[in-house]
Amino acid sequence: MIATAFLVALTAFVAFEPQFVPPAVASGEEASDEAVASDEAVALDEAQRLFYNGRYDAADALTLKFCTSDLGGLPGCEVRSSTLLFEIKRAVSGRGDVPKAFKACERCADWLSAFKALTLSAQGIARARLKAVPSDDNTRFLLGKIDLNYVWLQLGVLGHKTGWAEYWEARKSLDAVLKQNPRNVRAQVARAWIDYIVDTQMPRGTRWVLGGGNKKRGLATVREAAAIDSDPFIRAEAGFALWDMQQREDNIPAAVETARMLARDFPENEELRKFIAAHEARATD
Repeated sequence: MIATAFLVALTAFVAFEPQFVPPAVASGEEASDEAVASDEAVALDEAQRLFYNGRYDAADALTLKFCTSDLGGLPGCEVRSSTLLFEIKRAVSGRGDVPKAFKACERCADWLSAFKALTLSAQGIARARLKAVPSDDNTRFLLGKIDLNYVWLQLGVLGHKTGWAEYWEARKSLDAVLKQNPRNVRAQVARAWIDYIVDTQMPRGTRWVLGGGNKKRGLATVREAAAIDSDPFIRAEAGFALWDMQQREDNIPAAVETARMLARDFPENEELRKFIAAHEARATD
């Protein structure tokens, strides 16, 4: 299973100092733009809440209108990319024959078609922006996350041997973002997953081809990120990453503790509830 938090597609913005405009000076057009931006931010927050509660259909429907073919639509596209990815993953994972499960899924072909179209559009927008403004690390981060979603769907979920160009673009993008801002928590977590997966899932002889990995560093990074007092959804992304890694490491007591912490914030998440219940039942046997 490709890690939940690695695929999580939430919006992160570089801190900035807003310019104050007195209300009496602000034009009607500016006020309208601010209202639209505020509505979109509220909607994307709700989409994040739905996503972390495992309600992918609802999150997808909410982000559909915000994933537009322009620069302002990239945050919405990152969220929608993740919801489409998880809808497909839920439909085919754990069913043995993935190609057969995919064909049996009534909506998977449409989800995949939408996912591919979104990815191509978002990549084109982000690359054009970075060509014009190479210092735009927010766009560079979003490009890296959308690239990674493509990689994990193709390689991790569907088992297709494609996505290597996106892997390298994502890795280089995240490294560039962290070089400029080492404290970008979302970039830290995404980069930590690359370290962890390459070190633990790839044959020793091929790890160097993928730039190398470091499991211990990956674990340490997400553990620290999950403990940071940050935006609730950024903290959740790190928390789900930690939970997934703890399961991979067979550190079940720690994984149960992390799951309980996450379930307090996302009580509708069925996967968390089932995990906690299963291990509590074993503890009482």
